[in-house]
Amino acid sequence: MSHPAELPDLFLDRSLGSIHVPNALRAAGLRLTTLAERYGSEHAQFVRDTEWLDEAGRRGEAVLMKDSRIYVNPLERAVVHQAGVRCFCLSKKNLKSEQMARWFLKNLVRMASACSDPAPFMYVVYENGIRRVENK
Repeated sequence: MSHPAELPDLFLDRSLGSIHVPNALRAAGLRLTTLAERYGSEHAQFVRDTEWLDEAGRRGEAVLMKDSRIYVNPLERAVVHQAGVRCFCLSKKNLKSEQMARWFLKNLVRMASACSDPAPFMYVVYENGIRRVENK
């Protein structure tokens, strides 16, 4: 497997960890950056969601996360819209890292296809599919 041409480079939120999920996705050929890699391990714990979301949007990256609250928090949602962020959020928060990586990889073709939609957007990632969250 390799990084689909339609899929932008990926940015992984701290909620996915900095070792197991990124390693599994990279082993599948995906191009990505973790929050810890971008901001440094120590500083990454204190970077506000609004800051990294804005930067990911400006860089044109698609964001992988497991915290869908970003899309309902007014400040964070505003940044998603202003910066044109493409978000993919896992539907379950209690998955083990192997499951998280597997769900993203199983849906990779769907996610790449979704990236042809104009940003901003958020999709919820399920084990066997993705669903777009409509703007409220």
